[in-house]
Amino acid sequence: MPTVMQACIEMELTATASALLRNDMDPPVAIRTLLDAGQPADALKLLARMLPKRYAVAWLCQCARGQPLGPEDRAGASLAEKWVREPNESNRRAAFEFADAGGYRSTGAWLAASAGWAAGSLAPATQQTPVPPPEHLTACAVAAGINLLAALVPDEFESRRAAFIEAALSLLGGSGAVAATA
Repeated sequence: MPTVMQACIEMELTATASALLRNDMDPPVAIRTLLDAGQPADALKLLARMLPKRYAVAWLCQCARGQPLGPEDRAGASLAEKWVREPNESNRRAAFEFADAGGYRSTGAWLAASAGWAAGSLAPATQQTPVPPPEHLTACAVAAGINLLAALVPDEFESRRAAFIEAALSLLGGSGAVAATA
């Protein structure tokens, strides 16, 4: 797992958000600091990066459950969930190929990309030389997916995104996960 400041750089947090954080902060405290400072977009990106990949994808899938998704989005969610249950190369490759074939234009494609970018290779299956995804790529897909899910009800975007973030804070563990910092 990266340090808080490494994650800030990888996830391209704003200068305002990065200035609020210290490298020695526990991830839940850092995320709560961003939320308390009115920086939910940066808090989301940091949270997605600080979670283990499988937890991050599982969180995204949990957020997708019960949402008004069309057939393509449900298919992407199903592939991501399959990888969470059985994180093998076959399931990862299926999710990756679904997202890639969809051109990353739908919520379902981003759900699938979150699993498809978690390991393995981004090269075509026929290519022998692997092209491993950058470590933060799953977090990028998860953050995009959460934002797209929140945007399903445009008038409630901010409150939906906040609820999705709150639901995941406990996955990081630690006493700072739920309590606001002083």
